[in-house]
Amino acid sequence: MISTPSKSVALSKAVIEAIVGANHGDPFTVLGMHQENAGGPVAVRAFIPGATRIQVIDADSGATIATLEKLHKGGFFAGPVEGRQQRSPYRLRVTTPGGTQDIEDPYRFTVVLGDTDLHLFGEGTHYRAYEKMGAHLAKFEGVSGVTFAVWAPNARRVSVVGDFNQWDGRRHAMRLRPGVGIWEIFVPGIGEGEPYKYEIKSAAGEILPLKADPYGFAMEKPPHTASVVRRIDQHRWNDAGWMVTRTKRGARKAPISIYEVQLGSWKRVTDEGNRYLTYRELAEQLIPYVKTMGFTHIELLPISEYPFDGSWGYQPIGLFAPTSRFGTPEDFQYFIDCCHQAEIAVLIDWVPGHFPTDEHGLAFFDGTHLYEHADPRQGFHKDWKTLIYNFGRNEVANYLLNNALFWLKRYHIDGLRVDAVASMLYLDYSRHEGEWIPNKYGGRENLEAIDFLRRLSKLVYGEHHGVITIAEESTAWPAVSQPVYLGGLGFGYKWNMGWMHDTLQYMSRDPIYRRFHHNEMTFGLMYAFTENFVLPLSHDEVVHGKRSLLGRMPGDAWRQFANLRAYFGFMWTHPGKKLLFMGGEFAQGREWNHDAGLDWHLLDVDWHAGVHRLVRDLNRLYCSTPALYELDCQAEGFQWIDASDAENSILTFLRKGEKNTPPVVVACNLTPLARYNYRIGVPKPGFYAERLNTDAAMYGGSNVGNVGGAYSQAMPWLGQPYSMLITIPPLATVIFELE
Repeated sequence: MISTPSKSVALSKAVIEAIVGANHGDPFTVLGMHQENAGGPVAVRAFIPGATRIQVIDADSGATIATLEKLHKGGFFAGPVEGRQQRSPYRLRVTTPGGTQDIEDPYRFTVVLGDTDLHLFGEGTHYRAYEKMGAHLAKFEGVSGVTFAVWAPNARRVSVVGDFNQWDGRRHAMRLRPGVGIWEIFVPGIGEGEPYKYEIKSAAGEILPLKADPYGFAMEKPPHTASVVRRIDQHRWNDAGWMVTRTKRGARKAPISIYEVQLGSWKRVTDEGNRYLTYRELAEQLIPYVKTMGFTHIELLPISEYPFDGSWGYQPIGLFAPTSRFGTPEDFQYFIDCCHQAEIAVLIDWVPGHFPTDEHGLAFFDGTHLYEHADPRQGFHKDWKTLIYNFGRNEVANYLLNNALFWLKRYHIDGLRVDAVASMLYLDYSRHEGEWIPNKYGGRENLEAIDFLRRLSKLVYGEHHGVITIAEESTAWPAVSQPVYLGGLGFGYKWNMGWMHDTLQYMSRDPIYRRFHHNEMTFGLMYAFTENFVLPLSHDEVVHGKRSLLGRMPGDAWRQFANLRAYFGFMWTHPGKKLLFMGGEFAQGREWNHDAGLDWHLLDVDWHAGVHRLVRDLNRLYCSTPALYELDCQAEGFQWIDASDAENSILTFLRKGEKNTPPVVVACNLTPLARYNYRIGVPKPGFYAERLNTDAAMYGGSNVGNVGGAYSQAMPWLGQPYSMLITIPPLATVIFELE
């Protein structure tokens, strides 16, 4: 029932009904303090369901200056306030059956975003939009609270809901900023730790499932799905020295050995219900381990909040929120800081190619296909049952670019490994004829995604000193790791998926057949310097029935371990930066399981402990031997000694560094027969010390070797001016360096 309003607060019944029914498109034009007409008194209007009485009180003295008239039984009140100017500060004294409480009126405060923010957001160039969008602790006119802002241009109404308003979408309906479609509000009296979501009414009048905040800095611990108000500026960083000098850590001429980790399954606390380690516990345990093992970088599988454990983070919902499974945003900042103080760089897997269909996420966000393409031929991934971002939409591209820059700036991340780049580049990726839409030129290239990736590269490298980007790109797309100004995509590095596939396939073969497939080990050198490559033995190679790395090796246990050791020796001496997924460093026998920690007990078994020592020593040798890394991405850094000994399944090659760097000689024997007095050519005279032998007893091998090294002889061999006779142990890689 609506009472007849007094003349000084004249409103139509339709307007009041719209407010009470939460159907009004801009409640700020109705609620709060308004001057009814020029020179007339101001009036205050408030809508508080359940209220029986509302008084207006002076913000300073607390004195009552007006009692509002109840115009609708649903809780709509209004009345004149004599002797006040519009925008005079005031509070509301609200009486309900539960008592009386003084509150701030959210509808008396001004706008959240400025005109410049709106302009930059609309044109897709607001690269600090995360500082205004989402939820932020703030003070307006001396009043503490939280600002909220969300993009939903096609919504009829948007409200922020949470415990602070009993999740009632009628209570805090937001202000629409016309033109860009941003809704905003300042909610006084709430603070850090508040869970919240957005209630959105579509243009068709449908109340959508409550939505998490696309820009939210934190989320509830799964299976709960609300965003949470969090500060991310409380950690006091202690890595200033690292941030200044980190450029050299990711350079092409630097040693890069990456330990890929899924934080939830690296180690569990089994005697406490198999719980996760926290970010701070990981700082205490993971970082010293990585340092001891000689890895230079940690790469984290996606840490943006994700609802489904089985996605491993590759289907994120909270792109700006580090997962709460392991602690708070500040805890994650502490982890990164500790990595830097230990001189370990941190990369994160970043997922801009697709997002899940969970109803509390971005899907059909405002009742339209806002973030994704409407046509499933453009907007739906059949393989992963996920949605594809509309990269051609300014606000969507801006959202993703914001996110990339956010992690680099606010969390001091040292680089982004960009997931599933191939799926972004090709409109027909994993699609049959008729299931995709060509670009405007009739081609299969996703022109909007290409433009997005180039913008990403220019922004990341232009704004952040010393960071790197790495593309997971599985096709022959040219110039992925070449600068944008040369026509490339601008990534720093690219995963060498071809090398991984070919060499793993070769190593899985019985040695008796390897001589027929010798090219699988050599073919990678045909294109090894067309990109800046990372050699990835990643999580993807130890799941979904592929078996573990050890499990893919043929033969009995001894041969399996020997094969794996020889393969690691080949990988660490092959041109390209290195990446190994956790568990591989001690030859875990089973496939990776995201629901359990690694099998650390295997380190009590000699063969597993031997592989563990080998990976540690390979990292140390790699990082201390310039010939193994200085020219990783240049053809001058590699030379075959003999790539053609397929009959014996032997590979011999040189690694070279800059200027007077001593050359390294590598010999790989991929059969179980030791080769004695095997002659190989070498470039210079002198003694070639045996720096590492994967068959050494300390690694679990048979201890066949060269008793410290071998001297060259003045006998030319296979194009080299000198040669030497060496022993190559069975299923082993031997590494020599000229002293």
